[in-house]
Amino acid sequence: MTFLSFLPILLLFVLFVLRVPIAMALLIATAVYFGAINTFMPQETMIQTMVASMESFPYLAIPFFTCAGVVFNYAGITSRLMGLAEMLFGHMRGGMAQVNVALSAMMGGLSGSANADAAMQTKMIVPEMEKLGYNRAFSTVVTAASACITPIIPPGIILILYALVADVSVAKMFMAGLLPGIMLCVLLMITVALVSRKKGYAPSRATRASFREIMRHMGKSIWALLLPFGIIMGLRFGAFTPTEAGAVAVVYAVFVGAVVYRELKWHHTWRILEESVLATAGVMFIICAANAFASYLTWESIPATFSNFLIGSVDNPIVLLLIVNLLLLLVGFFFEGGSAIILMTPLLLPVATQLGIDPVHFGIVMAVNLTIAGFTPPVGTMMFITISIAKVKMEDYVRHAMPFFVALIIALLLLTLLPGISLWLPDLFL
Repeated sequence: MTFLSFLPILLLFVLFVLRVPIAMALLIATAVYFGAINTFMPQETMIQTMVASMESFPYLAIPFFTCAGVVFNYAGITSRLMGLAEMLFGHMRGGMAQVNVALSAMMGGLSGSANADAAMQTKMIVPEMEKLGYNRAFSTVVTAASACITPIIPPGIILILYALVADVSVAKMFMAGLLPGIMLCVLLMITVALVSRKKGYAPSRATRASFREIMRHMGKSIWALLLPFGIIMGLRFGAFTPTEAGAVAVVYAVFVGAVVYRELKWHHTWRILEESVLATAGVMFIICAANAFASYLTWESIPATFSNFLIGSVDNPIVLLLIVNLLLLLVGFFFEGGSAIILMTPLLLPVATQLGIDPVHFGIVMAVNLTIAGFTPPVGTMMFITISIAKVKMEDYVRHAMPFFVALIIALLLLTLLPGISLWLPDLFL
């Protein structure tokens, strides 16, 4: 293995520093390898790899679940979930910030995307928080931090990607994400309460909602709340495959919006299709590019070399997981979560399994880790989405982000050291 073997990796990081989009940076680095370094391989190998990587039936789950999330936004589900969250948590200190966190947990079963959740809630909740006297930068940070919950609660797109790359059960990954997602929600709500006490942020409701009020809003939102559990139970009892679950979610979303709430209209169809296609195309283009780059890594035996190095250096699974956490946080500063999962799983999973780490537990640790990286500077995707929409300076964002970063790292360490948090439900039901 020579210096030229690592040249595409060095080129990739140079392109990241120059702010070249992730997919294009991956393709340029891969093209340099197959076009100039590896002269034994036909130059069309890169294109063939990209096309072949998409010829996989399970990948259809991504556009289906993406479309379902878009439909729910037009179906009136989001506003009803926000009303339910305010009924349940608006009386707490920092009430609207608590609603922000709780809504992300509820939206986890619908959108499955941290970036989509961050964009939607920045537009919807940050202006309301500012009207109630919350600092705009604080409101933006709460929105970005709470978006870390969304992809961990099923059906998160990042869980689907890991399951496909690692060849593990999608149903197990979905089940494994429930308790970690709830734990993230609880820790972030505790952080909001502590910061709100210090800053003097008041509840958004003067009194706790009555049981009748809660039940009334629960009835309005029950259709949305049933979706993630329906998907998991359907997978558990073999009613449908993960890909078919995505199609079921779309049909269910259309039914709720058009028949139950009657807010989904024919004139919404074009906008739903446009948003779904654009969101899916972005994700799939990154996946194609990442798979092409992975073919270069495999050809040069870089994953095997890296695995052998780690195995020779580390023989304790806990130490390995801590090292992986540090590595993934650094990787996540530059890579979007989905592409990082595709690139890093072949490198790290063989080492983890050889040391006896459960692949499902390892997948949850990777997913949470890379999602946290999206919250943090210098190039966290949720950070950039929220500050660009809310028009907040990065230095103001960073100043308010530290307590939430600490809470997220505590959650990550608990998941790392206590695998039962991830594995209890899959072991119980599957």
